[in-house]
Amino acid sequence: MLVLLLGHGSHAQQANTTISVWPNGKKGAVSLTFDDGSINQFTVALPILNRIKIPATFFIITGQIPGSQYQGKFIGRPVEQIIKETATVKTNKDNFFERASAIPFLGYAGTLEYHTNAGSIYDEGGEAKANEAYAIIDEGYRKVRAGEFKPQENGDHRSGVTWEQIKTFAAQGHEFSSHTVTHPRLAVLDEVNMLHELEKSKEEIRKQLGDRYTFSAEGPYGTENERVMQYMYKIYPALRNRMPEKFLTELNRSSKVTPGTSKKEYVQWQRGATTKTPLPMMKSWVDTVASHTNNWLVLVFHGVDGIGYEALSHEVLDPYFQYIKQHDSDLWIATFGDVAKYMRERMNATVKVNESKENISITLTHSLGEAYNLPLTLRSIVPGTWKEASIKQGSKEIKTAVVKNAKGNFVEYQAMPNQSTIVISPLTK
Repeated sequence: MLVLLLGHGSHAQQANTTISVWPNGKKGAVSLTFDDGSINQFTVALPILNRIKIPATFFIITGQIPGSQYQGKFIGRPVEQIIKETATVKTNKDNFFERASAIPFLGYAGTLEYHTNAGSIYDEGGEAKANEAYAIIDEGYRKVRAGEFKPQENGDHRSGVTWEQIKTFAAQGHEFSSHTVTHPRLAVLDEVNMLHELEKSKEEIRKQLGDRYTFSAEGPYGTENERVMQYMYKIYPALRNRMPEKFLTELNRSSKVTPGTSKKEYVQWQRGATTKTPLPMMKSWVDTVASHTNNWLVLVFHGVDGIGYEALSHEVLDPYFQYIKQHDSDLWIATFGDVAKYMRERMNATVKVNESKENISITLTHSLGEAYNLPLTLRSIVPGTWKEASIKQGSKEIKTAVVKNAKGNFVEYQAMPNQSTIVISPLTK
């Protein structure tokens, strides 16, 4: 953030404007995120969130929603050719991604788990575990050739929520973001099939909800595979998996690092509650973030009331959400995308201040693009004789009392970057 002070004589010394770390002077931020889009997230958890008035981010698997144009498929050579080759050529670094991409789509029930298991080993172990992953793929294709799998039946794999319902939920303030088309192990997909999962999920969301909801994404299984990240960075501006910002320390769900130890401007601290996580521990995460000034707590939930991975009951979620809400005087509770936008806007903003005898004029700009459209919270020092002030930006005007503290007299307000000049004038002296 660049602050330029412009003025005349002694007035320039008073022209001090800064951008708050969080909106409205909050101490920290909290984002509630849900993965996979299982039905009880919407029938049980979302109504609780609405009752308490808390927004959340839902990372949805778009291919399982009825009416989606883009479904999972294998893009490449005829699978019969691939199956035939596996009889004479073992899986290796040259054919692994193709075979792992194809194996869920051979038309047999049970082959998906070979993709998933090989992907898990490769994602976590990389090249050091590659031979183990190759062996799993070889075993899957051996069973295919031996006729050990039954034909895949066209079952109902829908999530139970419709796009029309999602549109209603989005209008209530919730963020809906990509969790790919089918929830694959991205680390073992070849380029064309990885791009299908990433780009077509984004395209589906754009078609159904609009550009606003194509900002964030989460690669399945929390992958941090470097090859996958390089593709995802180009498609989605904000990833819960990883956001390599120089100003941000990222502590993932498995991290044992205490978030208060980082010296960077911001800390993203991810915590994932499982069925065995005690409620007091979950509350302690909120307390930790509220006790610092630069922490962003990203909570990760999956199943709800018995449906989905590591499902939490509404008897746990309801009091937990209420506990978070009780801290909203200190914590900014916002969607994942909004917090990412605010941080980047603040860290890339330029503030130019010009003070005259009559008023203080402020220009607030950044060059991040149209997707970054959140107001920033500014704090401007004003002359000690001011009691109240008018703050105008374009056609909007607010009137506020001047606050006094040990650092001087100031006004705090929200302003939109890349719009009209902000003019602060005294109402009373």
